Amino acid sequence: MTYSTDPRAVRSREAMLAAARQLLRHEGPGAVTHQRIAQEAGVGRATVYRHWPQSEKLLVDAMGGAELPLFKDPEPPVREWLHRQLRRMADELAVPTVAAASLTLAQSAIWDAEIARRYDESVTTISDRIHAAVRSAVESGELTTDLNASDLAVVLVGPIVYRTAMQRGLVPDALIARLVTGIGTWHT
Repeated sequence: MTYSTDPRAVRSREAMLAAARQLLRHEGPGAVTHQRIAQEAGVGRATVYRHWPQSEKLLVDAMGGAELPLFKDPEPPVREWLHRQLRRMADELAVPTVAAASLTLAQSAIWDAEIARRYDESVTTISDRIHAAVRSAVESGELTTDLNASDLAVVLVGPIVYRTAMQRGLVPDALIARLVTGIGTWHT
């Protein structure tokens, strides 16, 4: 899409993106709708649709300026930190609109190269952060594991996404504990 250089259109777009990011930050992906952004930015809903005809592109643009909070800044003991991060992810994905937005983005990434690029960046960020945390646990002697970096996120995050998004169920703490325990031998 070619963006207008008209100063009013630029200001409107910036206001809409700011509103979308604020909604995303404070209420989560489910709040990032054309109607809510129009209300928050003080523009007409048609203006939002003119800039983002597809909801998923609107969400992707909003996420593009937001820092991904999950699995950030690991702290020892890593086992407990990892459990808290997985619990946070499971709780967020348990909200139907968040699960729906996640699945919509994953599906859209199959068909749209720009969405795929941004989606892949988010997935890579999560994988890299999990790997860094586990690597620090291994280096400190807290954990012994033979899982490679690419498998860590699959083993830890995959079951949570499956339970929340595919089965539309809640993730009990016992399952998260099994996932964390399953990545290796924890030493206390």
